[in-house]
Amino acid sequence: MNIYRLLKLIIMVFPMFGLISAPVFADSFFENNNRDRYEKKYKKHYKQRIPKGYRYDRRYRHDRYYPPRGFRFHTLPRRHYQIRYRSGPYFYSNGIWYRRTGAHFVVTIPPFGIVVPFLPNFYTTLWVRGVPYYYANDVYYVWQPDRNGYVVTNPPQDINEEETRPLAEQLFIYPKQGQSEKKQADDRFACHQWSAGQTDYDPSKPAENIKQSELSIKYENYQKAMKACLEGRGYSVR
Repeated sequence: MNIYRLLKLIIMVFPMFGLISAPVFADSFFENNNRDRYEKKYKKHYKQRIPKGYRYDRRYRHDRYYPPRGFRFHTLPRRHYQIRYRSGPYFYSNGIWYRRTGAHFVVTIPPFGIVVPFLPNFYTTLWVRGVPYYYANDVYYVWQPDRNGYVVTNPPQDINEEETRPLAEQLFIYPKQGQSEKKQADDRFACHQWSAGQTDYDPSKPAENIKQSELSIKYENYQKAMKACLEGRGYSVR
């Protein structure tokens, strides 16, 4: 009789356990599933596929692939920025510049003096005679506070690529909440100001009388502050 009562109790309790555990299991399942989907989306966003004809930019250990000048596309990347400059509009996306020619968008060289509000996701920072240059896809940028942006400039003179040592790995930022390019630029600039104040180091300004080893430490601390700030604003940072 006790055995029957025990079985009856188990039968009654088991569905209740299922009701309690099912939501927990479901939440865990969907959390993991969403995380996996997000990781795939993140990797897909950053992992470069190498289309036929792309060239490899190994200068300063930049190590990225880009379409060559004159390469034609039917459409622009979804995330792009339009900049009007003298002879007409230029289109800028992740270090690649385009001009419209008929029904195509042709990869081109940006003119010196054109200003962009943000750098590409992948770039290399070079310090030349105390001035930081930002390099990507054969283009050099310098920060100009009075224009609140990064200006395309001439390559630094008398630079020895073998002696020039880039700084630590750059931050790769992915907008988890679908932030627009303008929103990303505003957030990056706000985080830059905050990080510079927290670490007493501003990579956009010349570093005077600082050894390379000390500069690397300061830059690493600045990057950590940037990472914390951007993650707090809804970005995934690596």
